[in-house]
Amino acid sequence: MKVIVGLGNPGLKYRDTRHNTGFMVMDRLAELCHVSFEQEKFEAYFVKTKIEGEDVILMKPTTYMNNSGFAVRQVLDFYKLSPDHLLVIYDDIDLSVGRIRLRQKGSAGGHNGIKSIISCIFTEQFDRIRVGIGRDPRIRIVDWVLSRFRPEEKEPFAQAVDLAAQAAYYSITHSFVQTMNEYNGR
Repeated sequence: MKVIVGLGNPGLKYRDTRHNTGFMVMDRLAELCHVSFEQEKFEAYFVKTKIEGEDVILMKPTTYMNNSGFAVRQVLDFYKLSPDHLLVIYDDIDLSVGRIRLRQKGSAGGHNGIKSIISCIFTEQFDRIRVGIGRDPRIRIVDWVLSRFRPEEKEPFAQAVDLAAQAAYYSITHSFVQTMNEYNGR
């Protein structure tokens, strides 16, 4: 079983903001999987499906970014899964808009959603897809991540969201090492 979690904040106030990148990727991934988020479970928008014979859970935590780990812990505990079954998709200010990067482990790098997950599952070793949202050094980080994309960023960002969703879909039936080899550097 694979658990794929996209990080963001619920509600219209946060819709289409940089910090909701994980939610946007999950919406695109749900399209690729021909499912929709119609259920709330484990403090998340939740759907369980089967892709090419593999059980897959797609989640968008409704706990708000800084408490994302609570939802992740609940689903791992309920299904008795280890972090080896987890893939987390989130925004990264250190990547330029339009870039994605896949990793198997690492620190939170200042990302509060990842900090929450690490503190709740007690490890930094889980698969990740980071999607670039860029950074403007003139704007405070908290204001930047809650801002919307500039017109010139929308096209490369949409391409990155689609690529991240494709990578997540690919990871369902391939090892994450294969997925990294296929999608890193794009």
